[in-house]
Amino acid sequence: MDWGEQAVRVFRKGTDAEQWLPTSPDAFVWLRLYLAEIDQLDPTEPIWWTLRRRDRGDGLRRHQLEYDALRGVFRRANAALGTNYSMHDLRHTCALRMARNKRLSLRDVQVILGHAHLGTTADFYLIEDEDQVIRRVAEYLAEREERAQTPPPRVAVGYDDSALSVLFGGTPR
Repeated sequence: MDWGEQAVRVFRKGTDAEQWLPTSPDAFVWLRLYLAEIDQLDPTEPIWWTLRRRDRGDGLRRHQLEYDALRGVFRRANAALGTNYSMHDLRHTCALRMARNKRLSLRDVQVILGHAHLGTTADFYLIEDEDQVIRRVAEYLAEREERAQTPPPRVAVGYDDSALSVLFGGTPR
């Protein structure tokens, strides 16, 4: 974790490549609360731990949270809630939200997800409801029509209308 930059270091599945990813301030608040509940961690240790009871009779012991343990957490939560969520569902939901956000580019989403090819990101996360597409295109056309109906601003004193029309197009005013 880089607390100052509010970034988290991950190691990518498959390549084990290291990557720093931005994280929300809220995530760091929750992380701080989590860290306050567990023993002091060595800076070289992984962040995520779980308590497991082994059949040795020595009670709960801390173990690194690995894939199988997290799947177990989801199994128990799904059984209690009557759902069928997975870790990948969380990733997919996050990716869809990012892909639909006007402030993030598809390239931003690709980097966060760690996809090697932009096409992979586009194929999976540019899923659009036809009604939404029609609504956005109608809004675009209405805004374009409104701009066309709005007269251009008056030319400031000292500028030649005809020279500006040559530069920017349109008719002099």
